Amino acid sequence: MKQETKKIIFALLFPFIFLLSLWLVLLYQTLYKVDLIEYGIHPLKSDGLIGILTAPFIHADIKHLLANSFPLLFLSTCIFYFYREIAFKVFILIYLVSGFWVWTFARDAYHIGASGLVYGFASFIFFSGLLRRDNKLMALSLLITFIYGGLIWGIIPLKDQVSWESHLMGMIAGFVFGIFYRKAGPQRVPYDWGEEEEDSPEETENVTDENREDAKSITVNYEFKETKKT
Repeated sequence: MKQETKKIIFALLFPFIFLLSLWLVLLYQTLYKVDLIEYGIHPLKSDGLIGILTAPFIHADIKHLLANSFPLLFLSTCIFYFYREIAFKVFILIYLVSGFWVWTFARDAYHIGASGLVYGFASFIFFSGLLRRDNKLMALSLLITFIYGGLIWGIIPLKDQVSWESHLMGMIAGFVFGIFYRKAGPQRVPYDWGEEEEDSPEETENVTDENREDAKSITVNYEFKETKKT
């Protein structure tokens, strides 16, 4: 129980601190009426490169950040809980690569918010679980599909004020790193059928010619029962 509690605390710690930092930035914006949109990703502009690092911290308003908060906390916690060995690598790579792709391919506008990370983490969990074919991780993939299946609409350019490019690049990054790290972290454990037991010399010597056929029958039944138990 202690070990499990430590594992849960570890899984929550970094995602919680990261989310708290997003709220502190929004609080700063609100209290001091500061517009930080210039720190968003501005595609193909040299001054927009900083946005690869800073854009996820910047949100238009409380409603914008609220929409991202729970999915971001839940999905990143799942990664740190189920993929502990590679969690930091996955987090950082999805963060940087999806941001760089937005800077390279997106529209000429400022792209802000952490929704690209939400799409990236959801995509990673979904595809990674399917590729590993582990029952627990596949169940998590199905849960993500059930809860966040509607995210697919976010990669379609339906609203001008929504950065569907960030959603799309995040989703692609999650897919790519789900494949890249498919052999790292938790793996499906093959079922161990055990080793067949051999008859002891004493048991073999006690079998006479008269009851040898009965002994074979007993041995077959015994092995069959042991296999069923395993």
